[in-house]
Amino acid sequence: MTRCLSFEIQELPDIIRVIVLLSLSKGNSVQKTQLKNRIDKVCSNYACIEMSDLDRALNEMAAEGLITFSQESLVQPTEQGVKLGKEWESLLLKKDPVIEVVAGLTDGSVTSLVVILSALVAGLATRTAAFAAFLTLAAVTITNFSSFLLGGITEDLANMITLQNLMNYSLGDIPDKKERDKSLLLVEQLFVVLHREISRSNLQAAIICSATTFLAGIYPILAYLTLPSPLNIILSLFIVAVVVGVFLVRYRSKKTKVHWKITLFETIAIVIIAVAASLLIGRI
Repeated sequence: MTRCLSFEIQELPDIIRVIVLLSLSKGNSVQKTQLKNRIDKVCSNYACIEMSDLDRALNEMAAEGLITFSQESLVQPTEQGVKLGKEWESLLLKKDPVIEVVAGLTDGSVTSLVVILSALVAGLATRTAAFAAFLTLAAVTITNFSSFLLGGITEDLANMITLQNLMNYSLGDIPDKKERDKSLLLVEQLFVVLHREISRSNLQAAIICSATTFLAGIYPILAYLTLPSPLNIILSLFIVAVVVGVFLVRYRSKKTKVHWKITLFETIAIVIIAVAASLLIGRI
């Protein structure tokens, strides 16, 4: 009978389970000796666990339906194991760029709307409107890049420290001193590796956000600047509507598991408020 899944980090096998799931999150098969070497690499090539510790963790994972063994000691993740590995990867390594895509699509759409409506109301010449549009979009894009890079690293590292402290507190209750010391050492070295990965992930997040911002804003602006009136206004607003009403709403609805109609209402309301506030501030 399959035992209930436990996601609490209370024992040495729990830490090993996390490392194994991260290693198998792509659905790849790995030799047991390779897993041992990867764990030793986390410990800076210091053998902080024994093969018996790995066997114990793998047996528990197999009993939970997360992995399967072959006769050649090949470890293969199950569908549930791959799914759980991706969840740990998303939690610890920030591999799922949810906020980056949402922020990029929103900021790019709002920026393009503000630029187009401002140029329309002010009656700016094409040359002046183009200069103002690209300057504004470039400023928002660069701001998003720097904000996500610096803010993301700071926030994620602070969260990592909190998570590590919670794990250390939980592992401190292990009665066996040898296993407790091995557990604490493995957690310490695991978070050293995670800190390096977090910095790399935040650089990728900053690039994704800034690129999404620029792409979401540049197409409606180009449509407005290059096409004759009134086709330019119609097509540019249509592009913004597609980006916000289809891509942004669909992405948010998929990630939050909220009905798309509710997400659509929230998204449109936020965009309208943001555009209105920008235009009002611009007139002051």
